[in-house]
Amino acid sequence: MSLALLWIPATIAASLLQTARNLTQRSLTQIIGVVGATQVRFLFGLPFALIFLVIVCLVAGRLPPEIGARTFSYTLWGALTQIAATALMLAAMRDRSFAVATAYTKTEPVQVAIFGALLLGDALTLAKFAAIVLATIGVVMVSWKPGEKLSRAGLGPAVLGVGAGAFFAFSAIGYRGGIQALPEGGFFLRATTILALGLFLQTLILTLYMLIANRQALVLSLRNWRKSLSAGFLGAAASQCWFIGFSLTSAANVRTLALIEVPLAQIASRRIFSEDTSWREMLGMALIVGGVGLLLLTAL
Repeated sequence: MSLALLWIPATIAASLLQTARNLTQRSLTQIIGVVGATQVRFLFGLPFALIFLVIVCLVAGRLPPEIGARTFSYTLWGALTQIAATALMLAAMRDRSFAVATAYTKTEPVQVAIFGALLLGDALTLAKFAAIVLATIGVVMVSWKPGEKLSRAGLGPAVLGVGAGAFFAFSAIGYRGGIQALPEGGFFLRATTILALGLFLQTLILTLYMLIANRQALVLSLRNWRKSLSAGFLGAAASQCWFIGFSLTSAANVRTLALIEVPLAQIASRRIFSEDTSWREMLGMALIVGGVGLLLLTAL
């Protein structure tokens, strides 16, 4: 496989790891609340990110590249918006099913494509845009039930989920910008450097906030350290794979391929929560797969 196509298996691995992490975080939400569960992926993920960085530096035989003001600004942008996105996503999962909440967040790729083209100069061809739109229509079909009233379905979870998608879009653009802004280093070293910096900033910000405003959630996350550690590892490993993808191709490519997480969430919902899948949801997932397939054809 060409190095330029390494983003494809990296993104698939990230989607699998993220689905597992989201399941773990969702269960933690019931114990330590939304803010506590949000903080877990960062505080308990940071040690693993630092381990990844040490290993990569040893293999590369060099120190991490110098972090300038532009790199720091992009990474801080990505870190802050990812915190907001994670909190909104977990709040949506608290009020709707795991699969539906996941689908809401996956309205992200269109926003990523537009923001990436405007802010980073990422190429947006007609075929690529068609793939993104096709996959996003599939997401809407999976998440929305015909005849379901907003009052019954709950407008709140929809707003939370779509809002999470928007913040995830900004986060992806921020992290890719941070990776691109590093002056030197291979793609693996640059991706791992930004991962460690991002998790450090997120851990610092959220820990300070919780010490001031929500110490109980912080204490509960430490008491539930086994499950928190699992969420942290899965989150760090998923982010490592995401960042490898961001270092090799546009954020829109990565996030569109990541729509395979919607069928994965459907499978998890059915197996774990005994939720059935309707013909409409199956058709929606087929459109998602079709959009992802078209995207891959444009990349090959």
